[in-house]
Amino acid sequence: MAPVPPSPDVSSAVARKTCSLPSWIYWLALLLLCSAYLQGGIDKAMDFPGAIAEMRHFGLSPAAPMALAVIVLEVGASLLILTGRWRWLGALALAGFTLAASCLANRFWAAPPEARLMLANGFFEHLGLVGGFVAVAWYDLSESVCRSS
Repeated sequence: MAPVPPSPDVSSAVARKTCSLPSWIYWLALLLLCSAYLQGGIDKAMDFPGAIAEMRHFGLSPAAPMALAVIVLEVGASLLILTGRWRWLGALALAGFTLAASCLANRFWAAPPEARLMLANGFFEHLGLVGGFVAVAWYDLSESVCRSS
């Protein structure tokens, strides 16, 4: 008996054609995804000495340029996502940033037993954000390929 080739997953293409949401709902979902980064970047900008202290707390040096870079990344990448201009780039930037920051701030594997559960929860919640940003980038890139073909 000949092997049966795997069938392509057409569910996402079918869903986009039959269940497309109004664009404002998609934009609202993007705003919600970016909200922590907008809030974090704006808070750091409003309290730059606090942002420097946060960088020092995590051992990042030089602290002031690192704080400025984080502010620019959090706000700038969020604006790329929300405006749709290079959305994929903003989404991948926040995905990489979130993964790195979570590995730095939520090191449950190196924590004392009483702190592991809370840190593990934070770590895996942030992995969910990483997945969301990767999905946004993937969707944006696939949409641009479809428009150009």
